[in-house]
Amino acid sequence: MILWTAKDAAAATGGTATGDWQASGVSIDTRTLVDGDLFVALKDVRDGHDFVAQALSKGASAAMVSRVPDGVAQDAPLLIVDDVQAGLEALGRAARARTKARVVAITGSVGKTSTKEMLARMLGAQGQTHASVASYNNHWGVPLTLARMPADTEYAVIEIGMNHPGEIAPLSRMAKPHVALITTVGAAHLEAFDNIEGIAVEKASIIEGLEPGGTAILNNDIEQAAILQSKAADQKVRDIGFGRHGFDFVLKDVQVQDECTVVQATAHEAPLLFKLATPGVHFAMNGLGALAACEALGADLALATHALGRWTPYRGRGARETLYLDPVETDLTLELIDDAYNANPTSMSAALSVLAAASPRHDIGRVSKGRRIAVLGDMKELGANEAALHAALADHEAIPSLDVIHCVGPLMQSLHQRLGEDRRGLWAETSAEMAQVIRSRLDSGDVVLVKGSLSMDLARIVDAIRKMGHPPPQDNE
Repeated sequence: MILWTAKDAAAATGGTATGDWQASGVSIDTRTLVDGDLFVALKDVRDGHDFVAQALSKGASAAMVSRVPDGVAQDAPLLIVDDVQAGLEALGRAARARTKARVVAITGSVGKTSTKEMLARMLGAQGQTHASVASYNNHWGVPLTLARMPADTEYAVIEIGMNHPGEIAPLSRMAKPHVALITTVGAAHLEAFDNIEGIAVEKASIIEGLEPGGTAILNNDIEQAAILQSKAADQKVRDIGFGRHGFDFVLKDVQVQDECTVVQATAHEAPLLFKLATPGVHFAMNGLGALAACEALGADLALATHALGRWTPYRGRGARETLYLDPVETDLTLELIDDAYNANPTSMSAALSVLAAASPRHDIGRVSKGRRIAVLGDMKELGANEAALHAALADHEAIPSLDVIHCVGPLMQSLHQRLGEDRRGLWAETSAEMAQVIRSRLDSGDVVLVKGSLSMDLARIVDAIRKMGHPPPQDNE
């Protein structure tokens, strides 16, 4: 598949192409680059121009640059632009303009990526679907996602995030969505905002990019719902509310079981029943909002509901896995909940509730009683009240159902100090320190949650726990 020709890319960016090349993809990282990619030499921690020669040697069809880098021939296949970031944005806008795809954009303090993956699964069952990779949702992630979109795309799912005020609206205008979905508003990135209401205003700005006749899908259960609804009214767009207080997609009942979630809801007063292959009330809410977005895009709601049942979380975002602790004794297992990618008070609350609902297995390990164990790392970017927000987790309704809580980081020390001695586990300043000792504190039958902000590197702890496991037993029949 040809995504960009030299001629088309030059026309889209106003740049100058050297050579008559064709690109089948777009990359910003030589580590993941594949043959045929257009390499975009962005400046971040390192200057991408330093990697152009390497990219071309690895099979890049061309490179977008603002100058010919050292060590690269003058006649090398290049797209020379005034500014590489602006060039990427122009490429993204051109890709969006040439497609007839129905586009949904997603934002929210929690659940953006999970909801994006739900939508990609549901819409992918009904047409050619293009979606953001991983959490590519910032000033380069959104245009990169758009630039990678094939012209024949039928549905596109674009994730939009923010760290500071004023970031979401320009990205939404670039994506030009037909549907904008706001999953929730919570205490994330509070360092950059005066209060949660300010975060709600920023999240609501995604509505500014909606195409004429577009639809806003809004969480009606949050305290800031009126701010979102007011924005929709100001922009004169249709809004669909979802949640227990939804006025279109209404959550009636959620049954969280050990390995699944069963949801009863209504869609415009008609019964709507769906099942998720993972536990969590927050996943039920995300799924309901995603179903509302599917309907607003014109997709078949029944087919979407069926496809949603096959979705499961990715690693780092609530994925559950069974670890076999003995290669012969197959009953000796431990369940790991990997939610180590990110954390804020809202997502931490949801994760603790999932752990509280989990079912440990008894009488199979050194400790006769299987335990619910949490390994929690610092939640970053919470502003002046960060210590108090960590300490407040001790009052969460799920805490009495947990057996042991281990804490990682200086902020989580506030929680560690407030925990009762009966469930206060270890405290370590870093994930590296905790990874050295955590395995001796786990046993067969336990259910273990690992969650914290990405910069805390709790993936190191997840890896340490995962290495306790043996390959799953093979069926010899």
